[in-house]
Amino acid sequence: MEKPIERPTLINTYTRSFEPLKNRNLRMYLGGQAISLLGTWMQATAQSWVVWELTQSESSLGIVVMLNSLPLFLLAPWAGGFADRFNRRMILLVTQSIAMLLAFALAFLVQTNLVQIWHIYVFAFILGTITALDFPAQQAFIGDLSGMKQVRQAVTLNIMGLQVARMLGPATAGILLKAVGSAAAFWINGVSFMVVLLSIFMVKSHQQEINKRENGRGQFREVLDYVRSQPRMLDLLIFASLVTFFGLSIMNILPAVADDVLKGDSQTFGLLMGSSGAGALISTLFLLPISQHAKQIGRIVGGSAIWMGVSYLLLSRSMYLPLSMLSIFLVSLGAPLVLTTGLGVMQLMAPGDMRARIISLFTMVSFGLQPLSSLFIGYAAESFGTQTIILVNAVCLAAGGILMLALRKGLMQWELKPLVEPILSTQEKASMH
Repeated sequence: MEKPIERPTLINTYTRSFEPLKNRNLRMYLGGQAISLLGTWMQATAQSWVVWELTQSESSLGIVVMLNSLPLFLLAPWAGGFADRFNRRMILLVTQSIAMLLAFALAFLVQTNLVQIWHIYVFAFILGTITALDFPAQQAFIGDLSGMKQVRQAVTLNIMGLQVARMLGPATAGILLKAVGSAAAFWINGVSFMVVLLSIFMVKSHQQEINKRENGRGQFREVLDYVRSQPRMLDLLIFASLVTFFGLSIMNILPAVADDVLKGDSQTFGLLMGSSGAGALISTLFLLPISQHAKQIGRIVGGSAIWMGVSYLLLSRSMYLPLSMLSIFLVSLGAPLVLTTGLGVMQLMAPGDMRARIISLFTMVSFGLQPLSSLFIGYAAESFGTQTIILVNAVCLAAGGILMLALRKGLMQWELKPLVEPILSTQEKASMH
């Protein structure tokens, strides 16, 4: 009599997801990353409030985000190849050191009341350029530390750390803004980079060599050709675009929501940002593991996009802080289900020798749209009002999700089989068809 196959439980899923922490090098690096991310979210929150205090302008908030994210779009075709061709440890040491110096410089300008809006514009663009080079190297470095057998769990742990920082960082920054001023958040962020730099120095990693004959642009063109031949990959990219353009862009004008709509202060803004982080954390810890057992991916991402749109409708009508916090919390439950599920599933569908470039393409779409969406929502909010533009975005996001599920043939019935498959090369995938 054959022994029945034991089905994975939710508890087993959680247990397996923490196994990479047995690796000392990975544990040390992720610990440093968690501290650095906390400082990063504190600075991002404080910077948004400084911009609002200097300008009282939604468009200025949008310009800062645009300048910060534009390099992610412009450099994506080359950033992945750059991280493969050069020593990733050295790339991270350089990028993290520059980011630290930028944080200290901004802290000094804010502390001495010398800061002007053009300072923040320049610093945002420089930091965006550094991030564009840092992000693919950072993701690949996690694989260098964990090994490919545990890379998915290691990436999940990194996302968990990000969401914890996203919840605690803005809330802490809100308290600091009210108690001691915004400069403290910049100083703390600068110090936090020292921790991650130390961790990078101390860990041991193994970076594999790759074929360097083809330039980064040519490799990226190959990815575009492949994705165009995969309808479900295109669907996931469209959903990521919808959520980025009509959903995440609203987060850029939360200082205006806190001040103009809710008649609050910097602490109100911190509470709104903290609510967003709490929703994303709950989604990452609980909803994402559950969704991994669901087969119908199209319904998950489509339903999540619609959920976000409906939740934003609530925010567009709210003039009461607890209700606004609830709305943003509900929105943030859906965002990771679209973006993290989309990125993970695209990696599972991709040939093994294209996986890193698929990540670059998804990043280019999901983050690269932010310059356009940031400018759009900033100027639109100034012209038509903050609550009105939130309402318009909410309707567009919900309608987009509904139309995708209704019009994209086979999307509602699409099942990913198997949910987890081995890493395959292009040649191995071809042999299966």
